[in-house]
Amino acid sequence: MIQRIGVAALILAIGACASSEPQRSDDPFDMSGGRYIGASLDRALAEAAKHKLGTEKNPVRAEMPPGQRAYLNRLRCSNGVAPKYERAGNLGAGAFGSIVDAYVLRCDGGAPAESTVIMDMYFPGYVETKPVDGFTIVAP
Repeated sequence: MIQRIGVAALILAIGACASSEPQRSDDPFDMSGGRYIGASLDRALAEAAKHKLGTEKNPVRAEMPPGQRAYLNRLRCSNGVAPKYERAGNLGAGAFGSIVDAYVLRCDGGAPAESTVIMDMYFPGYVETKPVDGFTIVAP
């Protein structure tokens, strides 16, 4: 009887690991790479890399609002000036399972005149070094 229960538990565990559903952290305070964890996060990162940075399918990763602002402050418009920006709000769950924010950027006298950047602030310690399309970036 004990062996049957053990085998059944093992089968259920294997089935859960093989599930196509993303593995999510249920801890509301878990801010270690969005809400996806383990292999689900690895798959989400690989999928995101196929898309332009700063979009809903590949949000810029940062550590909390200070990390978002630090990234935006390092961007440069075509005229070499940092864009002005404001947070437009959150868009709900993004590519990594956590809530993403939209920022509107404006380049006075430069290009792009206006653009929107999507960011995910739930990546502790992560500092993005690549610019979003249309911008250059200075080193952190």
